[in-house]
Formats: sequence, C-alpha cells, structure tokens
Amino acid sequence: MILIKNGLLIDPSSQKEGEFDLLISDGIVKDVQPKGKIVCDAKIYDASNKWVMPGFIDLNVHLREPGFEKKETIATGTKAALAGGFTSICCMPDTNPVNDSLQVTNYILQKAKEANNAKVFPIGALSVGLEDNDLSPLSKLYNAGCVAFSNDSFPIKSAAMMRRALDWCAMLGVRIHCHEEDLSLCGVMNESPLSLCLGLSGSPSISEEIMIARDIELARYTKGKIHICHVSTARSAKLISRAKADGIDVTAEVTPHHLFLTQDEVSGYNTLCKVFPPLRLKEDSDALFNALLDGTIDVVVSCHSPQDSDSKNTVFDLASFGLIGLQSTVSLLIKCVLDGKMTKKRFVEVLSKRPAEIINKNLGSLQIGKAADICIIDPHKTWKYTKETIFSKSYNTPFLNKELQGKVEAVFVDGIQKKL
Repeated sequence: MILIKNGLLIDPSSQKEGEFDLLISDGIVKDVQPKGKIVCDAKIYDASNKWVMPGFIDLNVHLREPGFEKKETIATGTKAALAGGFTSICCMPDTNPVNDSLQVTNYILQKAKEANNAKVFPIGALSVGLEDNDLSPLSKLYNAGCVAFSNDSFPIKSAAMMRRALDWCAMLGVRIHCHEEDLSLCGVMNESPLSLCLGLSGSPSISEEIMIARDIELARYTKGKIHICHVSTARSAKLISRAKADGIDVTAEVTPHHLFLTQDEVSGYNTLCKVFPPLRLKEDSDALFNALLDGTIDVVVSCHSPQDSDSKNTVFDLASFGLIGLQSTVSLLIKCVLDGKMTKKRFVEVLSKRPAEIINKNLGSLQIGKAADICIIDPHKTWKYTKETIFSKSYNTPFLNKELQGKVEAVFVDGIQKKL
C-alpha cells in the first residue's frame, strides 16, 4: 500500500479540492480522507506543496510505430507521456502499415504492454489505408481495442462516406475524431498578409470551418458522435458552440500551440511552427481560450507529432508538419492556473476528466475503487525543456531550451509509481 499525504488533491469527478490524503492498494484508490485521517501501515509519499490529480489523458498522439521508428517508438512516446503527466494516451492511425487491421491494432497494444509506461488506446483508421475509398472493418477494430476512429490528416472528402461512417460508429457507440480541413483550400501557413509577404501558400480559416459545418450537420442527421480535432479558429468555436446548444453530440479539442502561439511565430520561415491546421491570429487564440473556459472546447491535447530533424531542416514549403508536445502541454497550461486565468478544477477537467468521458473509459477520477492513475506536480517548480530532458526521439518543438512552469514529480499507473 502507498499513502500519498499532505498534497492538494484536485478531483472534479468527486468535487474534491483541498488537503486530502489518498491510499493506494492493489492498483486502485482504496481510500480518500481529509489530511491526517488515514492511519495505516503503508509506504508514505509526501506530496507537501504539490498537486495530486487523476492521471492526465491525451486524445491526440502520433506514436509513429509501426513504420516510422526513426521519429518515435511506442516505448519512447509512452515514456515522454509519463514525463508529461499523462498516464493514458490515444494514438492516431497514421502508421505504416496504417492501423486499419487487427494485426496492427494488436501490434500496438502488445508493444505498449512491453513498454509498460503509459496506457495506450489505439484510434483506428476510419478508411482502409486512410485513402478515403472503403471503410475499415470498424466493428473488428473496436472489439480489438480501438476506442475511436479517425482518418487523421486525410479528411473524408465524400459526405456520403462520412454519413456511412457516422451510422456505423453510432451503432458502436464511439466517436469519429475529425481532422477538419478541406485540403483543396490548404497551404502551408495561415492565409493572411503575412503569408503574402513571406511568399507562402495560405490556408484560409474557411478550410477548417466548412468541414466542421458539414460534419456537424451530418452528425445532426445521423445522430452520430463527432470529436473535432485541434480547433484553430474563432469561427470554428462558434460553430461548435451552436451545435452543442442544438443538442448535437459534438466534442472538441485544442492544442497549446493554438492557444499560446500565433502565425507571427512563422516569421523567419520557422519550420518548427509549421503545423496543421496552421497557427492563426491572436483573436483566434484568445477566442479558443475563452471557448476552453466556457466548455465549448472540452479538452486540451498535445497533438504530439514527432518529426526527424532532416524533415524540418529544409525550406518551409517542403518541411514536415507538426511538433512534439507530450512533455510541454501541462506546463504551458499550468501557467494559466497560476496566473489566475483558469481554475484548478477546469485544468484537471480538460486534461483528465473530460478526455476519459469522451473515450468512454472509467478513468480520470480519484474516487474510491477507481484505477490508481495519478499525477503529482510541483506547480511552482520550473524546469528547462532541453534535448537532455526530452524522452521523445524527436526534438521538433519551438519551446526547446525554454524555462517551463510546473514539474511533474511522480506518476502512478494502476498504483505503480513509474520512473521518470
């Protein structure tokens, strides 16, 4: 048994925020009592001046394995997840081969078991090969362990096919995670006067918004469930808000880079800030933050997208999209709590409670009887984000060598403390 004492426990699912002690036994939360009330023979973890929370859950991670082990492996990605406070992650299907078969799903789950780091929940490919022609064997993938389906960065172009997919996933009771971009409108950065000055092709905000509008209406018609990935524009947030008000089953996520960076970071052709959807305007990031606070946007994700250095150290047009974020996401968001812009309760909701609900997993809670997946953070401790502190195989992040706020001190998965 392990007794976590003297910490500030924050658990929205049980409406607890205060000085509570927590007892772990046999992989579950055995007891939660006010400070000093639990007396037993147990190993003590002193969490003085630290926050004790349900382990965080990331709904959008690219683990790259199988096929792109040069960029990341399941072992390195799940290790980075633990270091970032994530006890569970959902991995996208853009591997090689694509996760559209039982063999790939089983391979991912076996590799995650061998790594023995964070829990891994695969997101299956919506279409075979992500090629937008035929639906994958969704029922078989679901039964094998896939918690949702997505076509990742290859959005379904055909409304008819998206309708069929929504009907099928509604039957299974799972969501389609939608990368919302009309690729015929997309360039390499946000369409704006800056993109013209830089001579780079632009992606207008409507490239995202028209796809969101389409899929919202399809979800309305089919009564299916959709999850909007990495929302990037103010108008997108409005569309999602209206859909929720209409009773459509839509959830949404945002990344730290879309919250805290703007298109100005691309000046100087900084390929580390080449992402899709692209970084937008300050008014967009402000609107997204407000939407996160009011519940329009449900969760924060890292959208961890490892890329090898060669694919970033090239001209902007040819550089790969994406940045890593498993170890920086929590620190970037925790500063908002310390600055008084976000409550501790909302912080835990968007990183733990709501993600668990979206994938229908009995996680994200420190209630008695729940899995002892726990993250302990020293919110006031700063640390430097360097190549030496990064567990990912890739280093493509604009936050490299920056001082970050809030240090993950301990992570427990099923009651076992993991080495960080």
